[in-house]
Amino acid sequence: MTDSNDGNGGTGAATASVSSSSGRAGMQLGYTPLYMQVRQQLLDKLISGEWQPGTLLPSEQQLSVQMGVSQGTVRKALDALSADRIVVRHQGRGTFVAEHDQRRTLFQFFKIADDKGDRVLPETVYSQLKRAEPSASESRLLGLRPKGDVWRIVRHRALKGRVMLSEQIVLSADRFPGLDVHVPLPNNIYELYERHFVTTVTRAAEQLRAVAASAEDADVLGCSEHMPVLQIDRQAFALNGALVELRRSRCLTEQFHYASDLR
Repeated sequence: MTDSNDGNGGTGAATASVSSSSGRAGMQLGYTPLYMQVRQQLLDKLISGEWQPGTLLPSEQQLSVQMGVSQGTVRKALDALSADRIVVRHQGRGTFVAEHDQRRTLFQFFKIADDKGDRVLPETVYSQLKRAEPSASESRLLGLRPKGDVWRIVRHRALKGRVMLSEQIVLSADRFPGLDVHVPLPNNIYELYERHFVTTVTRAAEQLRAVAASAEDADVLGCSEHMPVLQIDRQAFALNGALVELRRSRCLTEQFHYASDLR
């Protein structure tokens, strides 16, 4: 890869062109900023497991030599990964592969807050895991092989001493082989995915709706049947963009709410 410096820290771009038979100037077919190409190459190293969570990356200077681009281009690529919370940059210490510690999970993936605005990661007070056949939609969404199984996880989670959340999680059994060895599952399940199955969840899409509590919800959450509860349907994606988790949560909203900061 060669780097063209555009005067803004080496953020030139590689383009493809073809020349017409009449000898006219080449036509530009596409434009991919060079730092984005570098970003993708760095991301590929994370996806392959070459750099594990918590790993200190080579310095910008080392990466620029290895990749044949300017240090400014490497810096911009790392800044882009940092903006996506894939790496963490520490002044004077270097750049590290992000880990799913409690703080990251709380602020990136858990949006329930009390009415004072405080967020606390809920505590798992009940957890059940079983292997099962998937539904047709689960098989399609998770990209399962024919006759592939899923893991079904049921969790009851407490906030400030009271069960407020009921969760149902569906995972590919092929992607998470031997998951049952890790029973009881830890509270921070994304850290488990990352450390033992080389699967880092980097983003999630959620749909929210108000639903009436079922008899089972009422029993778990200690509320009346048909009481309005918040249902959150989540699809969680790994570094390579693959859908790796389906999750449905039902939550009481007495003294709690879903908080989303729009910027």
